[in-house]
Formats: sequence, structure tokens, C-alpha cells
Amino acid sequence: MEESNNYGHQHPLLLIVNQDQLIHNQSDVTDCSRCGEKVSAPCFCCAENCGFYLHKVCAEAPLELNHPFHPHHPLLLMQNAPYSDGVYACNFCDKKDDKFVYHCSCCELDLHIKCALFTFNVAENNLKELEHVALQHPLISTENGDEKLKDAAKCFGCWEPLAKYTHFSPDCGSNLHEKCAKLPFKLNHGCHRNHPLVLQFSIQQFSCKICEEPDENFTGFVYGCSPCKLAVHIECVSASLDLGVEDKNHEHHFTLFPRGSSFICDACGEEGSYASYICCTCNTMVHKKCTSVPRIIKSKWHDHRLFHKYFLRIEDFRVLNCIMCNDEVSTDHGNYYCSKCDVIFHVKCALKDKDSYEIVENEDEESADVSSITKVLGWNDAGEATVLEHIMHIHHLTLSDRVSEYVNKCCDGCLLPISNSFYYCTQCDFFLHKVCVELPKVKHVWYHHCQSQLVLTSNEVFWCEACGFLSNAFSYKCEDCKVRICLPCIIALTPGSRKYRGHKHSIFFYHKNKGGCVACGRDFNGLWCCKECNFSLDHKCYSLPITSHHKSDEHLLSLTYHDDNSYSESHFCDICEERRDPNFWFYHCAICDTSAHVNCVLGKYRYLKLGSIIEEPKGMHEHPLTVVKKIYYYPNCSNCGKPCLDLALECTGCNFIVHVRCPP
Repeated sequence: MEESNNYGHQHPLLLIVNQDQLIHNQSDVTDCSRCGEKVSAPCFCCAENCGFYLHKVCAEAPLELNHPFHPHHPLLLMQNAPYSDGVYACNFCDKKDDKFVYHCSCCELDLHIKCALFTFNVAENNLKELEHVALQHPLISTENGDEKLKDAAKCFGCWEPLAKYTHFSPDCGSNLHEKCAKLPFKLNHGCHRNHPLVLQFSIQQFSCKICEEPDENFTGFVYGCSPCKLAVHIECVSASLDLGVEDKNHEHHFTLFPRGSSFICDACGEEGSYASYICCTCNTMVHKKCTSVPRIIKSKWHDHRLFHKYFLRIEDFRVLNCIMCNDEVSTDHGNYYCSKCDVIFHVKCALKDKDSYEIVENEDEESADVSSITKVLGWNDAGEATVLEHIMHIHHLTLSDRVSEYVNKCCDGCLLPISNSFYYCTQCDFFLHKVCVELPKVKHVWYHHCQSQLVLTSNEVFWCEACGFLSNAFSYKCEDCKVRICLPCIIALTPGSRKYRGHKHSIFFYHKNKGGCVACGRDFNGLWCCKECNFSLDHKCYSLPITSHHKSDEHLLSLTYHDDNSYSESHFCDICEERRDPNFWFYHCAICDTSAHVNCVLGKYRYLKLGSIIEEPKGMHEHPLTVVKKIYYYPNCSNCGKPCLDLALECTGCNFIVHVRCPP
């Protein structure tokens, strides 16, 4: 050991040149006072044994560093980052620290000491300085589902998995592929002929000149041109030098066509500005990323498989609007479509969220049968099933359109009044709308974020996740989180173009729109909207029944969309006797001239059917339970002991009753 200057420390320092000396000198594991990493030789230690240690490389770090990857301003070595809490995130390795930092106040660039010096040697192509850093072969597996492991096993230069190539793993923890360490500092590239592209740190958001995708990492390396303020992913620079691409989703070979002019990609319909790939056989031109567009996907936005096509005949479709964004889809370019129904998607919409779809690898594999109709026993001339068997009922169901014969009946699937075509059971009091019969037994929905599918269930009392109403209608239940969604919400939240009752234009579902509902006046996120007029409707109001009964009136009440009576004294609810807004929807009896709020007519239990029996009340009781509403006699709840003043579940075979709100 030899004595050296104290590098700002109050005591003299001793230089430790090998690890054995360090182990002999240490009483415990210690950290470097500048970089915060575990100390290793060569390093300095305090001659007075006060516990101060300093890596030799940290001690000799220059106070000002002119870094090739950050050429416009020097990096200053600071004891603390100039932020209120003194904490910074390194722009190279993305790890947070409160120790010494190389900082650029103009660009707000922050680097650990070791990251700054490590990348300096890379920039200078001074790989001899990295000889002490062992090259590791790709042994790290990223197949483990742990996200932290995946992040730790990525190259900090290109952010590709570290396991792909041999790499450096220096003490600073900044894993770097050997190929990234050997990237040329400057290069001339066809995507930007005015100036050379210079390797530099990624410190701000940008869109890549080649792939036009935004940078998501804000760390690592990019190639950029500072005078022209453009940047390119390093992987795009390498990929664009590939003269040909084989794509398993396309039968022919794609060839690079490096022209600077803009083009419209035939695979996705979006504009490109530089490197296109062409198929001379099919006469198509695509982005590099679009050479691998999945041919078949299964999306949460639709029940059937979606197929990618480069061109479609316009007459194949009635509506050419993407059901996700509702903008027109050009059939001159690529899109995703459903071969079973009139549904079409922009490629960018269908593939925007990786969690909303899965790729179907085997095109010949039969798609699972998800129909809830188990057997069809008869057909009519229009191709409709007239008699069928359904998974939710034990008897045959028969098609009918005789609505007037069943005025007081409701659908057992959604608990809305029977209307239009419906199926009924000739042996018992069971009805299903045609649309409810045709719903699949399993499905994914775009607004539920679990990856598990939803399964059609019945015979349960539940709170709907989408509308918040208590219900014992049919529902779709998530196998993972056990969330349930009622059928009215499933139908009302299925996107697309529809005709809605008396409205003269088609309406479209905009899942990101926020605005006021014409029916109730409240603001919502996600609305059915008309492109032609100022019409917007929340999904809960979308499902309002056209007619309804109420004990205050002997006649059917009709849903009315606007009160033409200008006499303000008539703008009251005849049920609650409170004022109502004539601009919002209400129920009205033309015979008695009575009007009422929607909620007053339908009530808070509009999706609960009194008298219905829950055959297997799991976790509640060993016998079937009946949905009842006590009026004169209020027995105590078998769960909480309080009187059942409202809806309850009652066992007719024994003295058991519970509130519907009491947990099992």
C-alpha cells in the first residue's frame, strides 16, 4: 500500500492495489463513497480507518468530461444531482442514485461515474480499457415471467435481450452487447444523406426516421443528427441494411427499396418516409415492421378470428369504418377483417395494444366452438334456427315474433322486456331475446384487462362491473378475477355501427370519448355517438327498455326522448313528485298523461327478477334460494342479524334468509 493525496477527504488515503490487501484491511463489506458500488481493488482507503473507501477509477474521474456521445456540452462531476431530493436516474442504465453524478445542466443528462467512463471508452473505441471486463456468453434466460428479470437481462445500448449475444457486464451493472460496444461512432446512411449520423445517448422522446415508431426507453444509444434534429434506432440502422426479408406470413421474398421519397404502406395503409420493402410478384410496398404483420389474430374487440389482407373488394362490406376508431378503412391497402361478419379494422388499431390480441400461429387449426347453441332442430327459409337447444336451459327453445302475446314477459338473459324476435320455452316460463341466444359461451372483451376469457354463467346474484347494478340475469364471469358483466352491458359495449331505435343516423361507439349523455345529461367516458348530429349516449342508457310497467299506472309506460310540452308545471315526476328536466329522457303514459323519471320507473333493482330461484347458491346455503322482497314481515338476516327490509334471498324449505348485499 502506498500513500496518496486525499481527493477531498480529511485524512490521508492509502492505495490498495490488490484484492487480498483489501480483504485484510476491511472489517466488513463497504461501498465506494463516490459511486456507491461495492468497493474492489484497486482503490483508496482512509489511513485513519474511518471507513472511507474510493475506487481508483472513481477517484481519478475528471471533474469535466467531454463525452463523444454528448458532444455539445461538457459533463460536470457533481457530488449531488441538482434536484430537490438529490436523486437522479442514470440516462444510460436507468438506475436511480444519490451519489456523485456526471451532469449536463443544458440537456438534463445524468450519468453514474462508471457508466460515464464505461461509455466513454466505448465511444473512443478504446476496448483495451475494457479488457478487465470479462465477456460473457448468452446464458441469461428471459423466459421467466418475472418482469424484473427481463429488465435486468437487456442490453443498455439497444434494449434487446442480453441473452441474444455475447456481452460485457462491468461493475456498474450496465450490461452491453459486444456488438453494441463496437458500433461505429459515425456512419453515412441512406435515410439521411445531408450529414453523418452520430452515435449518442437517447435523452428525449423522438420518432425514428426509419420505422417512425416512438422511442419508448429514453435510455441507451441512438444514431442522431443534431443539426437536423432527427434520430434513428440503432436496430433500424442495422435492419435497413438487410437487402432482403423472408416473411412467413407472405409467400414471396421482400426486397429493400431504399428511396427517400414517401410511400403508403400496402400492409397497414400508413405513410412511410424512407426504407420500404417491396414484393415484385405482388406489386406491394411495405414498412420494414410490416413485413412481419401477423396473418391471423384473435382480438378482444371481436368474437371471431381476424385475417390480414392487402386488398379487399369494396362490395364485400356494408360499413367501411374501423370498429375501434370509427374512421374509414381504405380497402386499397392492408386491414384486418372478419370473414364471418361485416367487421373491419385498421392494422394500426388492431395491433396497437399487445395485450388486446394474440397471434394465431396455425392457420389450419380449427377455432374452438364458442356457440352457446348446442343443437339446432329446425330452420326457416330465412336461415334462422326455429327450434334449438341452448346451454342455459334444459328444454327446447322455439323462435317467435308474437311480442303482443307476451307483453309482461322479460328475457331471462338480460331481464329487459321481450321485443322483436325471441325464443321461448313451451314447457316453462323461460324467454330469451334472439341476440341473447346468439351470444357465445366464452368471449373476451376490450374493457376487461385480464388475459383469461369470460364464461357465460347464470343462477347467481352479482354486481355488474360495467354498470354497477345488482343482477341475477345471465353474466360473463372472468375465470381469474371472478368479475361479472351483465348481458345488457356486454351488448351495449360491443363496438361497431348500429341503428338505434328512432334515430335517423347510424351511431358508433367511441371508447375514449368523454361527453354528456342525451338521455340523462351526465358525463361519461365511452359513448355511442352520431357523426351527423349532436347525439351521444352512455351504454347504460343505451339498454333502457322502450316500454316498462310501474305500479303507479295500469298502462304500459313508453320511453320518451323529449318533452314537447312547454308548460313548466307539467315537468314533474308523477312517482317521486320532484322536478324533471324536459330535455332528458323519461317514461310517459299517453292515456293517463303521466310522466316519470327513468330511475323512478325502473328502480335500483331493474336487473333482478323477483321469484327467480338460484339453484346452487355457492358458499351461501345447501338449498336453492329465491329472490324475494319483504313488504309486511321483516325477518332478521341469517348472516348479519339485521332485519331484511329490502331484497333478500330466502330458502322456502327452512328458516334461512339473507340480504342480497351480505357476502356469503
